[in-house]
Amino acid sequence: MKIYWRIFIVLLVIAFGFGLIWLAAKYSASPSPSGDVYHLVSNWPSPQVGEMIGQASGIDVASNGDVFVFHRAERIWEGEELTLELISSPTVFILDDETGNLIESWGANRFVMPHGLTIDQNDNIWLTDVGLHQVFKFDRDGNLLMVVGERGVAGEDDTHFNMPTDVAVAPDGSFYVSDGYGNSRIVKFSSDGDYLTSWGSYGTEPGQFDTPHSIALDSQGRVYVADRGNARLQIFDEAGQFIEEWMNESIGRPWAVRFNAAGNLLLVDGGDQSEFWPDRARILKLDSEGNILASFGSYGEVPGQFIWPHTIAVGPDDTLYVGEVATGMRIQKFSR
Repeated sequence: MKIYWRIFIVLLVIAFGFGLIWLAAKYSASPSPSGDVYHLVSNWPSPQVGEMIGQASGIDVASNGDVFVFHRAERIWEGEELTLELISSPTVFILDDETGNLIESWGANRFVMPHGLTIDQNDNIWLTDVGLHQVFKFDRDGNLLMVVGERGVAGEDDTHFNMPTDVAVAPDGSFYVSDGYGNSRIVKFSSDGDYLTSWGSYGTEPGQFDTPHSIALDSQGRVYVADRGNARLQIFDEAGQFIEEWMNESIGRPWAVRFNAAGNLLLVDGGDQSEFWPDRARILKLDSEGNILASFGSYGEVPGQFIWPHTIAVGPDDTLYVGEVATGMRIQKFSR
């Protein structure tokens, strides 16, 4: 009988120790906000819009302040193989910046699996669809201006993508595509959509990628790539020459990256998405040297927390918009 008590006590000590370790990990995954202060804007978007939004995979802000959202409506993606069945509901929402009300919507029966959304300096809307393996350029009213890639056909040549994730547009109209889940490369095109160059392959070395998930350009034309699978941010010149990488616990696992008007980098650390261990989910603001100017957020479903934060956009007044996929399915707004 004594041996059973001993076993019970040992198991109890182990469970208690594991609990303490779990609580410590939970605490470290939920740090207090630091640096520049951002406040959650409550009741944005409006409750009616919030109920209509599915997995919010892409978001950006037009020059007049309107907020464009690319979402998956009734479709849920958890990494399974995709068919070419189109989403019947509108997948692009245009929201009023102040009220969060719906101004306009379009994109029904056009997309399979929405992913990235970028608005260029001329207010053109660039969208990526990882199910169609295509990149689209629209005007703000939803009129199609350009398509790159072959519908439903994956590839790794000059005219094909394999699940492209995001677009960054240079001042001269040339654009870069992070390509993506299937390929591990960056592709550059002219303003007319002609192939110019590409770089990258699957791996961990500088210039290689494991799910290049988001891409942005700084004021000098340098290319910043959120190399999600490798938990790092890689920086290149406009020709694809490697400059440096940022990889440390401070920035975590970059899922999305954008710049504000002052040249600061806004980065989504989406965490590691562990099913059994406390995880991170936070927003970071960095200067050009990678120093952290602000950090806020943690994993969770209450307002101000995040579940699978997937995309970030910056308004002209440094307001931030964060979209969530998986079970998150929401947009949150934060102001300075």
